[in-house]
Amino acid sequence: MADDPYLDFLRAKIRLAPKSGFEVRDEDLSPALLGHQGALVKWAARGGRRAIFARFGLGKSVMQIELLRLLLKEFGGRGLIVAPYGVHRDIILDAREKLGVEIKKISRIEDCEAEGLHLTNYEPVRDGKLDPNEFLAVSLDEASVLRSFGSKTYQTFLTLFDRVRFRFVATATPSPNRYKELIHYAGFLGVMDTGQALTRFFQRDSTRANQLTLYPHKEREFWLWVSSWAVFLEKPSDLGFSDEGYDLPPFELVAHEVSTKVDGYRFERNGQGQMFGDAAGDLGEAARARRASLAARIAKTAQIVAEAQQDHFLLWHDLEDERKALEKALPEVVSVYGGQAMNVRDDIMQRFADGNLKRLAAKPIMLGSGPNMQHHCHRAVFCGVSHKFNDFIQAVHRIQRFQQKKRVRIDVVYADTERQVYRDLMAKWKRDGELRATMTEIIHKYGLNDVAMNETLARTIGVERIEASGEGWQVANNDTVDEARRLGENSLDLIVTSIPFANHYEYTPSYNDFGHTDDNTHFWQQMDFLTPELLRALKPGRIAAIHVKDRVLFGNVTGEGVPTISPFHAETIFHYKRHGFQFMAMITVVTDVVRENNQTYRLGYSEMLKDGTKMGVGSPEYVVIMRKPQSDRSRGYADVPVARERDGGSASLARWQVDAHAFWRSSGDRLATPEELAHVDPGSLAKLFTQWSLARVYDYETHVRIGEELEARGALPSTFMALAPGSHSADVWHDVNRMRTLNGAQSASGREQHVCPLQFDIVDRLIQRYSREGELVYDPFGGLFTVPFRALHLKRRGRAVELSDKYFFDGIKYLQAAERQIGAPTMFDLLDSGAAA
Repeated sequence: MADDPYLDFLRAKIRLAPKSGFEVRDEDLSPALLGHQGALVKWAARGGRRAIFARFGLGKSVMQIELLRLLLKEFGGRGLIVAPYGVHRDIILDAREKLGVEIKKISRIEDCEAEGLHLTNYEPVRDGKLDPNEFLAVSLDEASVLRSFGSKTYQTFLTLFDRVRFRFVATATPSPNRYKELIHYAGFLGVMDTGQALTRFFQRDSTRANQLTLYPHKEREFWLWVSSWAVFLEKPSDLGFSDEGYDLPPFELVAHEVSTKVDGYRFERNGQGQMFGDAAGDLGEAARARRASLAARIAKTAQIVAEAQQDHFLLWHDLEDERKALEKALPEVVSVYGGQAMNVRDDIMQRFADGNLKRLAAKPIMLGSGPNMQHHCHRAVFCGVSHKFNDFIQAVHRIQRFQQKKRVRIDVVYADTERQVYRDLMAKWKRDGELRATMTEIIHKYGLNDVAMNETLARTIGVERIEASGEGWQVANNDTVDEARRLGENSLDLIVTSIPFANHYEYTPSYNDFGHTDDNTHFWQQMDFLTPELLRALKPGRIAAIHVKDRVLFGNVTGEGVPTISPFHAETIFHYKRHGFQFMAMITVVTDVVRENNQTYRLGYSEMLKDGTKMGVGSPEYVVIMRKPQSDRSRGYADVPVARERDGGSASLARWQVDAHAFWRSSGDRLATPEELAHVDPGSLAKLFTQWSLARVYDYETHVRIGEELEARGALPSTFMALAPGSHSADVWHDVNRMRTLNGAQSASGREQHVCPLQFDIVDRLIQRYSREGELVYDPFGGLFTVPFRALHLKRRGRAVELSDKYFFDGIKYLQAAERQIGAPTMFDLLDSGAAA
C-alpha cells in the first residue's frame, strides 16, 4: 500500500502545527542568551507562530525580545510586546542591560516608530487605541491575564491579531487545567481554528453547557499537538542544558483555618434555616460567607506578620473591605488598588521590589502577573481563598521563582466556610502538576523535534485485520475501506448501516476512524474512498439504506451566536448520487423534542419567550434509501429482484397499500379530553396519546389546548414529550423503540456502551422490506454488529466490519449467542421429529 492514495489521505490527518518562520543560525543569536533560551528562540523563529510557556525565572522576557529582534533584522518593520501593567519596567531593563536593545513604551499608534521594538499594555489594544496589525511581529507577555477581562473579551481580543504575520505567546502560567485557554492560544497563533479544536479533541457533557471533557483516546494526541506549537519548560535540563543557578528554593505552604462568626440565622425560600454561610455555593453566598469571617482572617494575618517582623510580606486579598481591614490592622501596610493613578502604583511596586517597602497588599487579579518580587521578599499571606487557581498560582510565583535565595513560605488563611474552596484549590494545583509532568515527559522524549512526534502519531494508522465467522455470519476487525476492497463484485444483496455523523464522534484513537476528520468536507473526502467500493460490491438494482441525523452546530463554536443545523442528510444524498447511486426515498424517524432539548439546549422554552426567532424544531433521524442502478436500464427491476408470493400476510395487497400510501385514513372520531388524560399516569400518557392521535381526526388547536390543560394541572412532563402525534405516513416512523439496542445487553454486562446504537426496529423493517430470506446483508460500520445480529434472527446472512476492537469482540459474543439460539431445537421441533420417527 506504499502508493495508496487512501494511506496518503490518512497520513495527512496528522495535524501538528505548521511552520511559517525562518531558520536562525547560532552565530546570529545574542551571546547573552543561555543555552535553553537560545534553543527556544530558534524553535519559535522556525515556527513563526509559537508559545513559550517557561517557568518563572527562566527568562521569557529575554527570549521574547531576542525573538522579535531577529525577526525585524530578517524582515524589517516593527515589533510589539503586549504586557500587563507593572511588567514593562522589567522588560525594558532586560532589553537594555542584557541584550543592548532599546524598546519604546507606547499607548497609541501615533507614538510608534517606523521600525524597531515597542511595548504596550493590554488595555490600549483591548480598547482599540492601538492596532496590532500595524506590526510585523507581536508577542503576548503573560497572556493569561486576559481572563480577568472576561471570557467574551478574552475570545474577541485574540482575533484582533489575525493579520499579524508572526505571533507569539510567552507566559509562565498557562493552565493545563483550562483546556479552552490553550485552545484560544492556538486560535490566536493560527495553529487551528478554535471550533475545530473543540470538535477534534473534546466531547461535550449533555447535562452541562460548555462542559468539556478530553476524549480519553485523544489525550496523547492532544498533548503532542499542543507540544508542536507550545513548549512547557520547567527547567533548563528538560532541554539538555545545565540547571546551575536554576534550583528552586525550598517551599513551605502553611494553612490556617479560622472560625466564622455566627451573626444569626438565615432562611431560604423553601423555609430551610441556615446558620452558617457556604463559600462553595453561589457568588452571593460566597461573598456573605467571606465577610462573616473577615475579622477572624485579618486577625490571623496580622498575627502571622507580627511573628516575623524582620521579613518582607506580600499580603494577597480579593475584597476592598479586606484591604481596608489590613491597612487598619497593620499600619505599615502600603496597598496597590484600582483607584490609584498609574504612576503611584508603579512607584509602590518598584519600591517593594527594590526592598524599600516591607508590607505590600494587593489583589492577585491586579498584581499577580506583575513585577518580580523575589529579590527581597520570601513571605506571602493569602487572607482568604477563591476558586481562581491561575490568580493564586501567579501570586505564589511572584516570590517562589528562580533566583530566590531564601526558603519561601506561603500562609493561606481561610474560614471554616471556605474549607471546600481550599480543598478544590489544592486539587487544581495537584492536577496542574500532573499535566505539567505530562508535558515535561513529552519534552524529554522528543525535545523540540515535531518530526518525531509526527512519526509517533503515524503509528496509529492501520489495523491488523482479525476475522471471525459462524453459521450465517462473517465479521472483521479492520479499516472499512480495506475491508470493502475485499468484497466480491455484485456480492451483496443489501447494505444497512448508520454512517458516522462526520466528526461528531470518534470511536477509536486511530486515524482510520471516519470520525477523526476536521469537518463535513473532510469526512466526505474519506467516504469518497469507501462508497465506490460499496457500489461495486452491491448487486445491481439493490438497496443501500443509510441511517443519518442532522447535526446541531452550536453558536459559540461557529460564531453565529445561535444554534444552527448542518443538513447532513442532504449531504448524504448528494454524496451517494455523485458516486452513481439512485435516490429512491427518505424515511423519517421521529425523535423526542423535549429529550433533545435537554441534550442540546437549543429549543429552550425560556429562550423562546425571549425571542421566537431562535426557535427551530426537533431534529429527527433519517434513513436515506439509495439504489444501485440495475443492469437493464430499459426495465426498472433489480437484476435479482426482491420478489414475494401472495401469501396474504407479509406480502398482502392490504399491507402493500398501507406501506405505499402517503397517509392513513382517519376514523373521524374526536381526540380525548384534557380531563380524561389528566388522570393518566405520565408513563402511559405518551403511548396513549399517540395511539389516539392515529385513530382520530387530528386538530392542531385541540392538541395545543390539551397540553395547556395538562400543564395547568401539573400533569405535563418536562423530561419527555408526552403529547407527540402519531404519524400517518409510511415514511415517517414514530414508533421506533429506542431501548431495543445491543446497548441494553452491554449495560447489563458492564461493558462499554456504543455512542450511537442503531435500534432493532429500524434494522428489522429495512431488512424485511428490501431483502429475502437467505440473502446477504452488509454493514460497513458494524459497531456491535446489530445488522448481522438482526439479519440472523430474520433468516438472512450477515456480514460487517468494525474498527474498534472492543466493539468487535463484544459484537462477536452477540452473534455467537444468536447462532446458538437460532440453531437450538424447540420443544415442538423435538415433538415433530418424534412423531415422524
